[in-house]
Amino acid sequence: MIKIVERSECRLATRNSQILAIDAGGTMTDTFIIDNNGEFVVGKAQSTPEDESIGLLNSARDALSYWDTTVEEEFPKLLAGVYSGTAMLNRLVSRKGRRVGLIVNKGMEDFHRMGRAIQAYLGYSYSDRLHLNTHRYDPPLVPRELTRGVTERVDLFGNVVIPLYEHEVAPAVQDLLDQDVEAIVISLLHSYKYPHHERKIRDIARDIIKSSGKEIPVFASVDYYPVRKESHRTNTTIIEAYAADPSRETLNKISKRIRDHGATFDLRVMASHGGTISTKANELARTLVSGPIGGVVGAKYLGEYLGISNIACSDIGGTSFDMALITQGDLSINTSPDMARLVLSLPLVAMDTVGAGAGSYVRIDPNFKSITLGPDSAGHRVGVCYPEGGVETVTVSDCHVVLGLINPDNFLGGEVKLHPERAYEAVKTQIAEPLGLSVEDAAYGVIDLLESQLRNYLESMILGKGYSPSQYVCFSYGGGGPLHTAGYTKGLGFEDVLVPAWAAGFSAFGCGAADFEYRYDKTLDINVNDGASEQEKIAAGRELQDAWNELMEKVAQEFEKNKFSRDEVDFRLYFRMQYQGQLNDLEIESPIQSFKHVGHWEDLVQAFEEMYTRVYAKAATSPELGYSITGAIVRGIVEVAKPKVPEEPLEGETPPQDAYLGKRRVYWKGEWIEADIWEMEKLKAGNKIKAFAILESPATTFVIPPGFETYLDQHRIFHLKELK
Repeated sequence: MIKIVERSECRLATRNSQILAIDAGGTMTDTFIIDNNGEFVVGKAQSTPEDESIGLLNSARDALSYWDTTVEEEFPKLLAGVYSGTAMLNRLVSRKGRRVGLIVNKGMEDFHRMGRAIQAYLGYSYSDRLHLNTHRYDPPLVPRELTRGVTERVDLFGNVVIPLYEHEVAPAVQDLLDQDVEAIVISLLHSYKYPHHERKIRDIARDIIKSSGKEIPVFASVDYYPVRKESHRTNTTIIEAYAADPSRETLNKISKRIRDHGATFDLRVMASHGGTISTKANELARTLVSGPIGGVVGAKYLGEYLGISNIACSDIGGTSFDMALITQGDLSINTSPDMARLVLSLPLVAMDTVGAGAGSYVRIDPNFKSITLGPDSAGHRVGVCYPEGGVETVTVSDCHVVLGLINPDNFLGGEVKLHPERAYEAVKTQIAEPLGLSVEDAAYGVIDLLESQLRNYLESMILGKGYSPSQYVCFSYGGGGPLHTAGYTKGLGFEDVLVPAWAAGFSAFGCGAADFEYRYDKTLDINVNDGASEQEKIAAGRELQDAWNELMEKVAQEFEKNKFSRDEVDFRLYFRMQYQGQLNDLEIESPIQSFKHVGHWEDLVQAFEEMYTRVYAKAATSPELGYSITGAIVRGIVEVAKPKVPEEPLEGETPPQDAYLGKRRVYWKGEWIEADIWEMEKLKAGNKIKAFAILESPATTFVIPPGFETYLDQHRIFHLKELK
């Protein structure tokens, strides 16, 4: 499993690969292949942004080599494949999407361009937010000249104030077609309460497009995201047309490449809500952020197996540091996240991300002579030490090489030979000399600064949500995670710190552990006063049930695209509720499967108040305010094969001699010291490793500095302990 046995042992077993999980990051592409026994192997290769399918195949070949088999032999056996990656997000961030036209209410033609005020500040530091000359609006996804208004108005209750002027629709659509738009988006005020006008415009637009001989898609917001908040809903529907729908081509190319090598399954994609959906899904923008989500889902899956309910997730890749909390076994869902400096209406696993990773650029601020890290990175080229060149700015990885933390001859198992002399010279000229430091002290300062910042980010995320690190077990993963785990967890007092031996492919592991799941949301405005009559409560419950029925039908239709019948789907009902007049609602799993009588209303209220007590405090409950149901949610789930967590017999604290690779000089806190080097895959369950030690794997490096020791348990998970 996961490269933990010798190749000679792997040859003895006949493998039947069943699940292929893919995490195509900005720097590396990880594959996670699971066989019919639930055992798995991890592969790693450099990403190929120009054609992600190339990096995928290289990574799969790397993984299968440890089972002494090939892509051509195993891909025909696969039953399913799950993809996560950054292609769609990169398309959005780089503003390289479709030419989209937008139809809105007359008089509202500028609201997308203006956006919410917060969009001018998203992604900026506090100091930059204070100065008008250091922050700006990004260009809108749809420019003003491609926006048209039509007369109609619906109020917030869904009442038609001004009927749709249908005679204005055709000229608006034709005008956009004359300007060669490649898609048309329709978004009207309060359409989630009264969808008929948007759908009428949609139907007229399709007729005009057909008569003009063109073939361009039309996106009405109510067909995709029937939720409140106009800017969020409009941005999300535009992204569907601008970046998500065109990304089907990328996914189709990956799917075709896999099929060319014998696979027969329909590729699934990791979605932002924590499940996987088909590439044929209606709302593909839900896959905008998929890679980091996989890691959180994997942590939840592993936590459930280990009986750990409170987990602080930390993921370091080449470009970013991603953090999330799992509290009492539940993921927190943010229904109004921001991304690429846009506010959106997507259910997204709540995460905090900062641009600090192993490939982040290191620079000297010319004004203050201080070190700055990121947020940009070298991507798959790693750093100045990369053999093909192309990177001139020092990265964090260059500092790793200078300090001796990374073996330059064992990067990706030796497939890529790094050049330490290049890293040394770059650190010397760009960092050390401007600061008046030795090269080693400059490189160590960079790593120390990075870990200090990551520690502050992680601690502030936990404290900001009202918790303490001592209440959580920290999971550290990602290709760069084990390098820095000790540094960014030091002194925080976590209950335990876990580093899976397959940390480098943990996000892909999460993709393999995710359910096949669709989630649909709908905004509601159901108000029930304190002391309401039974008839009022029943009417409210029936309105909620009607919304659930509508959403269940949408979920069932999506599964039918992949040949799953309604009977095979596990429907899970949720609702959002708040006390009347409050600003924030809560998402609660429904205690009932269908609303039938007034007693079920009391069940809903009780479930809400139990959740409210957990999130806030029992003293804060305010039933005298009455209740508002603000949304209905349906999740449909089909069970799929998942990876089996390794289980090995304990073999004592002393590591086997053949796992010892010797010593290497490492620069640490102002002096060169001798570090013990161990081959991670040859360590046995029960082994204890003391500092200073470096555990090497083809996919990652785990550093055990002074003041720490680690223990490998029977599940191939390292427990990092800080010594008192």
